[in-house]
Amino acid sequence: MEYLNAKLIAASVIYSVIGIIILFVSFFIFDKLTPRTLWREIMEEHNTALAIVAAAFIVAVALIISSAIHG
Repeated sequence: MEYLNAKLIAASVIYSVIGIIILFVSFFIFDKLTPRTLWREIMEEHNTALAIVAAAFIVAVALIISSAIHG
């Protein structure tokens, strides 16, 4: 029953929320640094290369955040 420790569960939830917020903020900054609107380019113009770059950015930042939080 040591896996059901309330402190560990609360810490996991808090760190997850912090990580998601950091991910959204970093993606917002990435969106502002690109010359055009990402959503319009991906959805309306069907720019597959930009979609792959955006997905790679999200995965890379998520890995960095999870490594920093996990220790």
